[in-house]
Amino acid sequence: TVLNSLNHDMTLAEFKFIWYMEYSHRMWGRVVGLAYILPAAYFWHRGWLSPPLKGRVLALCGLVCFQGLLGWYMVKSGLEEKPDSYDIPRVSQYRLAAHLGSALVLYSASLWTGLSLLLPRHKLPETHQLLRLKQYAHGTTALIFLTALSGAFVAGLDAGLVYNSFPKMGERWIPDDLLAFSPVLRNIFENPTTVQFDHRILGIASVTAVTALYLFSRKIPLPRRTRMAVTSLLAVACMQ
Repeated sequence: TVLNSLNHDMTLAEFKFIWYMEYSHRMWGRVVGLAYILPAAYFWHRGWLSPPLKGRVLALCGLVCFQGLLGWYMVKSGLEEKPDSYDIPRVSQYRLAAHLGSALVLYSASLWTGLSLLLPRHKLPETHQLLRLKQYAHGTTALIFLTALSGAFVAGLDAGLVYNSFPKMGERWIPDDLLAFSPVLRNIFENPTTVQFDHRILGIASVTAVTALYLFSRKIPLPRRTRMAVTSLLAVACMQ
């Protein structure tokens, strides 16, 4: 097989390391699923969930199961024999991005649900500036999500190995092979150079958007909790 021909010198210890990494990931995913479904069933049975919360809990549990199904579907793509290819066996970058995107949605929805139950909502006057801040925060969230998904394409294609200099890619700001594939749209998802270039641009755009969000928030009277959240967001973005 392709796997054997490309990894014929792999030792048993190296194989075990990869195998246990995958096994641990699967087991941890199942533990996460049980941590959702078992308490949800218990709270539902005890009548501790309000009607709106029941719908949200059902959606979260369904998303947990869907996430596991996506993981299986993703791994399956890396085990398929490709007679015409002698490249390193890897999972589909499309399925990897779907698996990561689903995980981010699940985590974000879980965190949002938990915080909405633990912390009462602030009642603030709906000023023009506050509405603009909300809209900008939602746009920044979408940009960060898109940046993370582009990272999945980088990982799926090993695009990080193509250029290892920053801010230039090699000796150029814009690489020669940026649009080497035809049709042009394929480059965004399948050309490692374009995928890495897009990820860099999105990453810089995300940090810029978070910084602008922070600076804009400083001009508006906000509760202490909100200020802490925006400041923490900026700190994590810079660290990332």
